[in-house]
Amino acid sequence: MKTKYTYPAVFNKEGNGYFVNFPDIQPCYTEGSTLEEAVIMAKDVLESRIEIALEKDEKLPVPSNIDIIKGDKVMLIVADVENIKSQTRYVKKTLSIPYWLNAAAEKEHINFSGVLQDALKERLAETIT
Repeated sequence: MKTKYTYPAVFNKEGNGYFVNFPDIQPCYTEGSTLEEAVIMAKDVLESRIEIALEKDEKLPVPSNIDIIKGDKVMLIVADVENIKSQTRYVKKTLSIPYWLNAAAEKEHINFSGVLQDALKERLAETIT
């Protein structure tokens, strides 16, 4: 099975940042404050969109020739679907919290996994970027 897909992305300067879209994959667009951030965001959105298409057994279009696409900047972006699958696989963890905290959180219908993921991302922000 193919795991890498390359599509041209159009980067248009807008204000202080860049708007990015993929002419061949719709809907598929993002933006970034800098060109570097926009490229990173483009890879992320392309990988997500391709993953969804593959899950739905949608046929992916043939990439357009980069030389005929118009825009401020046009770049090829490589989506690594195998990379996505390894990053989105979930691992079950068991943890202990005080009874009162559990009761209060359940009363507020708080998603424990979501809160833990957010807290871990915040704590590890400097080491995972």
